[in-house]
Order: sequence, then C-alpha cells, then structure tokens
Amino acid sequence: MTELEKSMESMIVVFHRYAKEGGNKTTLSKKELKKLIENELPSFLKSQKSSDTVERIIKDLDENKDDELDFEEFLPFVAGITIACEKHFDLCQEQKGKK
Repeated sequence: MTELEKSMESMIVVFHRYAKEGGNKTTLSKKELKKLIENELPSFLKSQKSSDTVERIIKDLDENKDDELDFEEFLPFVAGITIACEKHFDLCQEQKGKK
C-alpha cells in the first residue's frame, strides 16, 4: 500500500476500534468520541479551553441529529484538524525561513 492508502486505512481502523465499544458498532457515541480524542489526539484536547469540546464537536458534525457520529460525519472533524495542522506547519516553515 502507498503511504496515503495506509493513512486512509488507519483512519478507518481507528474509527471502528472506538465505535465497536458501545451499542452501535458503526457510530461513535459522545463517550466513544471523547475516548478516541483523549487517546488519539491528546494534544488537541489539551489545547481546548472549553470543557464541552466533545459535546460541541458532536453537535456541529451530527448531521442526522442522533447524538452519534458515523464515519461520514467523523471525517470532517479529522479533515478540519489536519487542515489546521498543515497551516501551523506552513507558518512554522515561514518563520524558519525568516530567521
């Protein structure tokens, strides 16, 4: 597999690892999403100033309003964080070039 294919597979595997812990094996409950973020994105959670981060994420991404995230609803969250990280990376590269 290519590097990108491995990354895609990894997102799928991680999602399902946490989704299978609860009642519905194809969605993330609030508790499962919080555990995923705590374990897989600890720096993201630590950088949040609000204690209701997970609740807001589910509210914003839960298109069908079932209080759970399926894989399609979860992907925009991962994409958004990835975009923010890439912008931070670019900024760091620019600052290195100026010094």
